[in-house]
Amino acid sequence: MAERDPRNRTGRSPLVRGLATAVLAVAVLAASAGPGYGTGAAGLAPGTQFTPLTAAVLTEPTPFDATDGKTHLSYELLTTSALSSSTRVQLDRVDVRDARTHGVIGSLSGQALGEAANPVGDPLPGADGYTPPPPPPTPTVIQGSQQWVIWIDLTLDSGQPAPEVLEHHLSGAILTASGSSAFEETVQATPTGRTAPLNLSPPVLPGAWYASESCCGNTHHRRGFAPINGRFGVPQRFAIDWYRVGEQGQAWEGDPTQLTSYLSYRQPVVAAAGGRVVEVQDGVPENPPPVTPPVPPIEDTVGNHVTLEVAPGRYLLYGHLQPGSLNVREGDCVDPGQVLGLIGNSGNSTTPHLHFQVMTTAEFFPTDSPPFTFREFRVLGQVEPRIWDDNLGLQPTGFLPITPSPYEGTHHARYPLDREVLEF
Repeated sequence: MAERDPRNRTGRSPLVRGLATAVLAVAVLAASAGPGYGTGAAGLAPGTQFTPLTAAVLTEPTPFDATDGKTHLSYELLTTSALSSSTRVQLDRVDVRDARTHGVIGSLSGQALGEAANPVGDPLPGADGYTPPPPPPTPTVIQGSQQWVIWIDLTLDSGQPAPEVLEHHLSGAILTASGSSAFEETVQATPTGRTAPLNLSPPVLPGAWYASESCCGNTHHRRGFAPINGRFGVPQRFAIDWYRVGEQGQAWEGDPTQLTSYLSYRQPVVAAAGGRVVEVQDGVPENPPPVTPPVPPIEDTVGNHVTLEVAPGRYLLYGHLQPGSLNVREGDCVDPGQVLGLIGNSGNSTTPHLHFQVMTTAEFFPTDSPPFTFREFRVLGQVEPRIWDDNLGLQPTGFLPITPSPYEGTHHARYPLDREVLEF
């Protein structure tokens, strides 16, 4: 007798075909009952269920203290629909919880969720930083087989410790042609970082400086999603663009089409910690301000730059320097406060500024961007309009619209928040 072919006419085994059907059928029909509990001989772990959405994080969320007196956790949740392309998932709520106590430490829903989520590859509304975003779609609906990124920025009260492990509870409804079915799932247990952020000296000389594009809003740095070498990352998550500010709050004087009109131009940049020079790039020409230049080749993104290794797996990047101004070489050991070069307008830069950040690798691409703090600085005020970023030379005058900040005063071991004007 001939042996029976175990495969069906589609070429898939009955087992594989059954699992594929179960993922959709159980997610749609049983999800509304909440988490299931294994009762069979196999002894499934409590809570095991088919989930319509999968989730992954792109970094180790590390708590840091900021000038608002809060402890922050900023990271990304990459969410993928496991359902067919004809089935949609309405995501109503994301709760971030302490995995030990299951207590909620932060939530996103409604408009806040709509503003913090977008399909991979689609720009977030208003992500250019200068156009007010349109009202987000309500509710947030994920097409079947689609991947979204959810930008999570949690704040904890001063003295409230960050959980050792986070978990993410997602809830909403699965939408089909015949109706909807509610679902809940708890996914992606994520340990938080236990290594304290680097506490640094200033990367620039004493004076007033504008901290542009820092965490934690809708900025190029915080939400700069990049596919590099086949993997997603956020390589500039905590980067800060530094602009020198004059005594009257001006960023430039005279003709904004001239590099020399900008107070940042040719300002020295200094080692924010002692370390070893591991990379130097020079010879990238400067861009004429104030119009945004064409996107440069990937190797010239940060223009002329210096990278310092200051701790195991921790590197400081100084980008957009003036060609010919770099006065260190690879292999040099530098002391805190040592001059490394001068601010310029090379690479992906519109007007002169210093791009500064901590990296986990010696190379800008690919890397991860962990948080950091500065030992001491004084907040002078803040700039509300988003237009005062790398295109500040397009404004009628060079005077920043500086207004009082609720966080004015001296800060120690804190991270400057976006658009603060401070004094080192």
